[in-house]
Amino acid sequence: MNTDSLFSPFKHKSLNLRNRIVMAPMTRSFSPGGIPTDGVAEYYEKRAAGEVGLILSEGTVIGRPSSSNDPNVPHFYGEQALNGWKNVIDGVHSAGGSMGPQIWHMGVMNNHHSGWVPEVPFEGPSGLNNPELENGRSMSESDIADTIAAFGKAAADAKRLGFDCVEIHGAHGYLIDQFFWEATNLRKDIYGGATLAERSRFATEVIREVRRQVGDDFAVIIRLSQWKATAYTNKLARTPQEMELWLNLLADAGADIFHCSQRRFWEPEFEGSDLNFAGWAKKLTGKPTITVGSVGLTGEFLAAFQGESSDPSSLDELIRRFDRGDFDLVAVGRPLLADPQWVKKIHEGRTNELKGFTREALAELV
Repeated sequence: MNTDSLFSPFKHKSLNLRNRIVMAPMTRSFSPGGIPTDGVAEYYEKRAAGEVGLILSEGTVIGRPSSSNDPNVPHFYGEQALNGWKNVIDGVHSAGGSMGPQIWHMGVMNNHHSGWVPEVPFEGPSGLNNPELENGRSMSESDIADTIAAFGKAAADAKRLGFDCVEIHGAHGYLIDQFFWEATNLRKDIYGGATLAERSRFATEVIREVRRQVGDDFAVIIRLSQWKATAYTNKLARTPQEMELWLNLLADAGADIFHCSQRRFWEPEFEGSDLNFAGWAKKLTGKPTITVGSVGLTGEFLAAFQGESSDPSSLDELIRRFDRGDFDLVAVGRPLLADPQWVKKIHEGRTNELKGFTREALAELV
């Protein structure tokens, strides 16, 4: 297994990366009251020291009263939380790494298993978490405007604190994705519509405001997925033509890099081609893309929550697709959650030292 190509540098706007490996955002819930601790800073610094090219933070919520359903998910607003994130990025840079926060609004959510709920109801395009669950309220146009401004403020703070880029979370059934999805966006105003392109208005306005706040030279990533946790087989874009229109709207609004989430990176996106989501996104937009989904391990992430363990797996198919030019960067989740030295071990050919993944790894910061 020759991994040399994964260790070539990558440059794009504010990003100057030593290799093509990205730490995928993974919710950890180790920030009491939304404040990242010294332990959180140490967790990320270890990955930077372990040669990760780009670290994308766990989802960190923007300044809206019900942007989170978990009291231990970090905030990206407020003096204490931002001071915590300043500690994080300074540690990552001291270890030679690069990092961007993933800024997030969860939208309409299930209530947290602890019983904690925000002070105000969850908000979304139509109050729906999925077609069968209404657990929030429909956002007014002033709510939408304030939310767009909060995304922009978070992005501006990321740049001010010294982060190298910012990622907007637009995937996995959270707020932006709830606007994309016809099953959760039943609006009759300018933020709804019968087509994916029409339902992309909220996302494009978020991206435009983020771009306005950070300027032209700061890299803006958006994470997207076709699937939802409540609908594994969902396709927002059912054809390459529909995907081309959707993604180019986001690119025209100011998205630089598409982070294309799949449950399994090797699965083709459309019939008639073996290209995955990231491969299609690059082909259709010409923009750099990040692939993600069960890289380096058997099994997939959601199964880990049900107790399914995973073992190390070959990177040969990943490298074949990378060398073919399908995507520019590769995001790795569970292997890096469990082992901060995973990238270094791959680089040095120490594959016999790679670890598997068990549910227990979710319970602590290693």
